[in-house]
Amino acid sequence: MAGLEPLYALARAVISRPQDALVCGIHWELIRHGYRCLGTGDQPGPDERKSELLPPGWEANKEVYTLRYKSTDDTHELLLKAIMVEDSMILNVMDRSSQKVADVTLAVADYINPENLDDFHKVYKNTEELRTRIASGIIAPLRGPAEKAEKEPEPKRDVHWDEDPLRLPPRQPAGTRAPSRPSPLSPFAVGGADLDPFGGRSGGMIVDPLHSGFPHPGIDPSSGIPGRLPPGAVPPGARFDPFSPLGAGRAGPDPDHLPPPGYDDMFM
Repeated sequence: MAGLEPLYALARAVISRPQDALVCGIHWELIRHGYRCLGTGDQPGPDERKSELLPPGWEANKEVYTLRYKSTDDTHELLLKAIMVEDSMILNVMDRSSQKVADVTLAVADYINPENLDDFHKVYKNTEELRTRIASGIIAPLRGPAEKAEKEPEPKRDVHWDEDPLRLPPRQPAGTRAPSRPSPLSPFAVGGADLDPFGGRSGGMIVDPLHSGFPHPGIDPSSGIPGRLPPGAVPPGARFDPFSPLGAGRAGPDPDHLPPPGYDDMFM
């Protein structure tokens, strides 16, 4: 408890009971957490100023110690009352700025050696526990100025599954249809239509010259093929693999296997 030793040395002349030594230790913990003492009593006195030292007359009443504190940034003002009840000390602290109240009960014998009031190095014991009790029972509930605010976690950005190739796409609920994602006409799109025949994708392994992704104006098998198929023989939008040449005027090679030169028999 660095800093408590010189404070105890200055106050030693008026420390006559174990509870005096305990109040001195509690006072220093408040100083460590950013408070300064204004004086004694419930009401302010003349010419008060903030100090790290205990004010004159702080030990006058051995049954009820009353001290007032103010934070270094002037945002909090505490009224501390340390009340002796048999061998225990009840700390009642009110923040006059927010009207919040905190209470802590300490057994004097747990922190003070009464037979060593003259020796600072032996008078205090369980100092870490005392610090914890003051910090958790008084400083934290009253949100002292030295309390570090908890850092708010940064919001996590939702990464779309398409942006991370290692993430699996989200599953669709039963009975729903996944949105179609047409694949571009590229060598890597081959087979896409076979995996999703109802998705309107291109790149299937089944040869369909009428739905291969390239425009072929003037061909509508659902309207019939003169001399070969009557109108309505092919359902609209159905895959259709022509079983013979579709007539003159079609650009590019014949969609069926080309016959040998000089023959017009598609079964050759």
